[in-house]
Amino acid sequence: MSPRAGSAGQPTLAFVESPVQLLNVLEWAHAHALRTQGSGAPERGASIPAQGGPRSGAGRTAEIGPGAAGAGRTAASAAAPSAAGPAREGLTLVVLSPTDPMTRGQLRRMAELARDEGHEVRWEEARGGAAAPFRTVGGLTRLLRQARRVVMGDPFSRYVQLLLTITRARELVVVDDGTATMEFVAQLARGERLVRWHRKGGRPGARDLLFAPVSASARRRLAPSVRRAVEVFSSMPIDETPAGVTVTVNDFAWTRARFGPPRLTKGADLVGTSLVETGVVDGERYLEAVRALAAAHGARRYFAHRRESPEKLHRLAVEVGLEVVRPDLPLELIARRGPIGRTILSFPSTVVHTLPLALVGTEVRVAVCDIDPAWLTDRASPRAQGFLSGVTGTARDVDRLSAVGPADSPRSASSA
Repeated sequence: MSPRAGSAGQPTLAFVESPVQLLNVLEWAHAHALRTQGSGAPERGASIPAQGGPRSGAGRTAEIGPGAAGAGRTAASAAAPSAAGPAREGLTLVVLSPTDPMTRGQLRRMAELARDEGHEVRWEEARGGAAAPFRTVGGLTRLLRQARRVVMGDPFSRYVQLLLTITRARELVVVDDGTATMEFVAQLARGERLVRWHRKGGRPGARDLLFAPVSASARRRLAPSVRRAVEVFSSMPIDETPAGVTVTVNDFAWTRARFGPPRLTKGADLVGTSLVETGVVDGERYLEAVRALAAAHGARRYFAHRRESPEKLHRLAVEVGLEVVRPDLPLELIARRGPIGRTILSFPSTVVHTLPLALVGTEVRVAVCDIDPAWLTDRASPRAQGFLSGVTGTARDVDRLSAVGPADSPRSASSA
């Protein structure tokens, strides 16, 4: 990689579509600055204190208690941070905003953090009507042609793939978009077309066929060559590294430097997943598993995934009796700021890899519960069970829990 994040007229452009992607761009920028400055100690910036108190609040949350209405009540929002840290030269973050209100809210909060770090943030209403994609791409074309480096959070995104066909950047960086990064690197190494793991095995639709030439062009650009360097910045376990790709470890140094350590509470917290919403896991089986886990571990709070449906969350609150928390920041930041339970329970997901890194040096225990094959729906990809088992099996510094049913108690398995 070159010694500068960008130079006049040749900025580094980062494209993000989710809060986690934006967080990992901030982690990349922090790690890149440390590498290029030759400094062994990060420069501390401002953390976000909870309004009216110490920085231990979980941010702005919608809390749904037993018997509460579906939307719940909103807690106080975190106050604005104080003075920002030093600017990182030449990084422009482009937010390709989705339409989901929960995701948009988290992205706006993450955009505040990025500006506090000295980065420029450009918010694009990329999905605001039929003309929005043409407006967005047209407005970004000049920047794309000038950029010497492009950082992206989701190489599977059609938007990102389209933008890749325009750029002349000599350096491409892929930061984590959760467990999808594992699949992306494996597909790139095998020369396969880029398809999200939960869709693989299905027949391509009309839109897939129409977009196939763009996707193929993006895949070729993501392969390193004498004219283009490719880096993957990841906290995920990567077994198949494509030839010529540089893999850099994301150890959440920025998160740990800016937040915490957290105050710990008694008992356990549960982390939600969108496996029901993506059609992988049956909704009733999921509800039963959450109920069994909560009963066995004394969990009272459920940190919702931003894609979970209000109907499912309402049932978890009313039927299971959990306090459903909808965080306004990625869970890694929420957990690092605290308060957080001494045990965090999760199904196979990104957090079983990222939370142990973000919470290193604390006494928090992360435990992952396997997905029983009987929970999978008829719509689930043939690869779903193997992929989810791989997510669990490759996680480090977590405890393994057997799959649970309505009458089961989870039994601890070997630590991963």
